Amino acid sequence: MCKPSAISRGYFIRRENRFVAAVLLPEGETLCHVKNTGRCRELFVAGAPVILTKAVAPNRKTGYDLAAVQKNGIWFQVDSMAPNQAVFDFLQKNLPPEAKIFPEKRYKNSRFDFYIETDGRKIFLEVKGVTLERDGTAYFPDAPTSRGTKHLQELTDCLQNGYEAAVFFVLAFSPAERFCPNRATDPAFADALQTAAAAGVRVLAYDCDVQGAYLTIRHPIPIQL
Repeated sequence: MCKPSAISRGYFIRRENRFVAAVLLPEGETLCHVKNTGRCRELFVAGAPVILTKAVAPNRKTGYDLAAVQKNGIWFQVDSMAPNQAVFDFLQKNLPPEAKIFPEKRYKNSRFDFYIETDGRKIFLEVKGVTLERDGTAYFPDAPTSRGTKHLQELTDCLQNGYEAAVFFVLAFSPAERFCPNRATDPAFADALQTAAAAGVRVLAYDCDVQGAYLTIRHPIPIQL
């Protein structure tokens, strides 16, 4: 993952809207960009320690991006793009050198995060970043996601057309005892995940090492559907 040029530490104050939060830095209160449209209510709590990265794009309204939030002594990466980059790094390290990895590949009505060709296999892979944790269990999603359900349905459809398919849940924190779909919040997604797994879609869940603003895939964790 590309490392940002500057990192600052502060404390969360409030979320102004989906994309902007107020944080307290040593020099005072400032606004930062939130690159995560999820609710993250368990993380975005007043007084929570945060890590910010300095924005590099000119003419930005906010000078920082919110990278990570600490809850109960554990850092959670909240940049929604970080899981995709972490998976890309993971694939490069674990696939044969001749494997071809294509990001953002369209299949019918979906655009999946990765399409992979290796050893005669053709694989569609969708990545889902996980930031919701309760009592040692990681859950996805933290809000209803019709888009996520559609992804699972079309991953299942891929199997009927000669492709392999997988969904990769990236826990943007560590440790966790298990991963579960969040049936209480989105029963349709939980049902679709069960159906996809039964049809042959591979379900993966890995926790990650969060070092400040950096996210690295670590170990697989048990999955309970």
